[in-house]
Amino acid sequence: MKRLLRYAALAACMLMAACNRSAPKDEVVAALLERIAPGSSHKFIIERIEGDKNGVFEIEGRNGKVVIRGSDTPAITAGVHHYLKYCAHASLSRDCMTAHLPEKLPVPEQKIRRQSLARYRYAYNYCTFSYSSAFWGWEQWEREIDLMALHGVNMPLMTVGTEAVWRNLLLRRGYDETAIGRFIAGPAFQAWWLMGNLEGWGGPCSAEWYADREELAKKILARMRELGMEPVLPGYYGMMPSDTRQRTDLDVTGTGEWCGFTRPLFLKPDDEHFGEIADQYYEESERLYGSARFYSCDPFHEGGSTKGVDLAASGRAILGAMKRRREDAVWVLQAWQKNPQKQMIDSLPPGDIIILDLFSESRPQWGEPSSVWHRPGGFGRHEWIYCMLLNFGNNTGLHGKMEYLAEGFRDAMANPQAGATLAGTGMTAEGTDNNPVMYEMLAELPWGEVTDSRQWLRDYCRGRYGADDSQVLEAWQLLARSVYGCPKSSTQEGTNESVFCARPVLNFRQTSAFSGTRQYYDPEEVIEAARIMVAAAGRFGGCEHFAYDLVDIVRQAVAEQGRIQQRAVAAAFRRGDREAFAREAERFIALIDMQDELLGTLPQFMLGTHIAQARALGHSDSERALLEWNLRVQITAWGTRRAADEGLLRDYAHKEWNGLLGSLYRRRWQVWFDAMARRMEGEKVAPIDFYAMEEEWSRGTESYPSEPLADPVQTATKIMERLRNEYRPDKATN
Repeated sequence: MKRLLRYAALAACMLMAACNRSAPKDEVVAALLERIAPGSSHKFIIERIEGDKNGVFEIEGRNGKVVIRGSDTPAITAGVHHYLKYCAHASLSRDCMTAHLPEKLPVPEQKIRRQSLARYRYAYNYCTFSYSSAFWGWEQWEREIDLMALHGVNMPLMTVGTEAVWRNLLLRRGYDETAIGRFIAGPAFQAWWLMGNLEGWGGPCSAEWYADREELAKKILARMRELGMEPVLPGYYGMMPSDTRQRTDLDVTGTGEWCGFTRPLFLKPDDEHFGEIADQYYEESERLYGSARFYSCDPFHEGGSTKGVDLAASGRAILGAMKRRREDAVWVLQAWQKNPQKQMIDSLPPGDIIILDLFSESRPQWGEPSSVWHRPGGFGRHEWIYCMLLNFGNNTGLHGKMEYLAEGFRDAMANPQAGATLAGTGMTAEGTDNNPVMYEMLAELPWGEVTDSRQWLRDYCRGRYGADDSQVLEAWQLLARSVYGCPKSSTQEGTNESVFCARPVLNFRQTSAFSGTRQYYDPEEVIEAARIMVAAAGRFGGCEHFAYDLVDIVRQAVAEQGRIQQRAVAAAFRRGDREAFAREAERFIALIDMQDELLGTLPQFMLGTHIAQARALGHSDSERALLEWNLRVQITAWGTRRAADEGLLRDYAHKEWNGLLGSLYRRRWQVWFDAMARRMEGEKVAPIDFYAMEEEWSRGTESYPSEPLADPVQTATKIMERLRNEYRPDKATN
């Protein structure tokens, strides 16, 4: 009897194994499903199919389960998100990475098939790693990698842990820890160090920091590779510390200044040691993080001097060093301002470099004749990627070119020369903590989802909130033709910036020096969209996406009212009406307080949340203080007095955050209002030293709340009531 039972059990195991062979379960995708929708993986069948190099996915039902198949893991995970969004109406984004699925999954009525138009789906800008993720730990990175996977990303930039590579290289070259600390920047500024704009600012990093970043980088890379992504690692392009001349006889040259910072030196390609140092760099990189096919290098970024440098020889030397390490290595470059310079890339073989057209939606270089950065002939024989930059400095604010983004991609594909070498799409925002709708649209371009932007927006709203709603759609249509309707001709750097975050002036136009803000929309439409969202809020209780969007849209409405109110303050000053000036200034300060209160309802918009993240990475009181200072100075003065004022970096990374609004920004405006009031009294008033105020705040240690202070829906409703009753009674509607 026991023998019969053993045979029966063996037969059952063989039958189960046969079933598993006929419908293999992809454990990588199953693990992803469990992270985003716990307990759901058994409801899906994951299969592999043949496809071309660009990727393909299919979705259909089978025996009550959802079948998702694809040509590779990124195609399958893109298929998972397509299903969640368009079939289960459970889209995911940074503000919520949990899908609440029904017990019985809906299955599509007929098979869905999507073929990618792009071989590469790229993610990130160097700046993203300083503005958005400088202080992330594994928990945040795990969610972020899942989000990338769901959006089909297969080629992410990955700079975490590069400081450990450089430290090891410099130790090999005879540098001590003190000298290394003067060269490697702190975490909030490593993007610009890696691009050769500055050195040492924000540092020095501790030994524990290097060890932690190395460990984190290994986890990140392992997960990226597990999900079928090919990470782009920073390569070696000749950067050397500024004390190299005192230490060695290497043939280095200065590359000038960047916004008040002295740049690192550049090792000339014909120096006999260039290849040796590059080889050592790649040895250290591979020893820590494994082999990579893609390496990113951007010599002479943002105006670096090329005087005395043979650009063609530099291009060959940089690429040659990569190729010595790996024969199929590809050099990834950012097309930004004059780079990559024609002489550097013209002699390089096609297929060996890929160019990121970093600001394709506003200043394309692929050959668009009307572009202010028009590059005749585009990128010639070289492959390139159509990118959306969208956000600068990780500034808070709604913004995008919803209509033109897809149109520009189609124009590029249709162009006889550019279309032949167009190899992908890229999300290259400097900061990603904003505008999820635009990232969603960009991610769907290669899958052919965005053919009619109006229909796409309807589908987006349904997927994001889980249901069709005419009021919500009306609000989003207002946003689509206002803040998200930035015209093709505009070259401004992101959102129309909040006046609350600006150093006070009488004639306000923009907060940061480089933004180029223009009023391209009617602010009344934004305020009306916020009113409509508040009216619809009762139908979306418990929807995290809705709560986030409600707060963000009402925040934008308050910022729009702030611009209107600042003009009222300025008008009273020009009239010399002291009583009106005092009244209008008080009303402006009240708007800052309202904004501060509103943003204290969600952790994403709270300064305390970000300070807590930064401090959590420190191993000592001094390191925790340095990390907090990195964060504080980046979002205010950014650099030294010279960099802030002469280099114009102050407020480049400003934020509408609870805590920051209620402290520094409120104080700046109140001090200025007081000074202007004294001027109206005839008193001679000295200029205000705003940098001193910002530096004092950046070195502060006061704590800020990191847990929500009130209910987001109730607070948004109350604030919109105040806007209507106290600031806009003539525009009140039933």
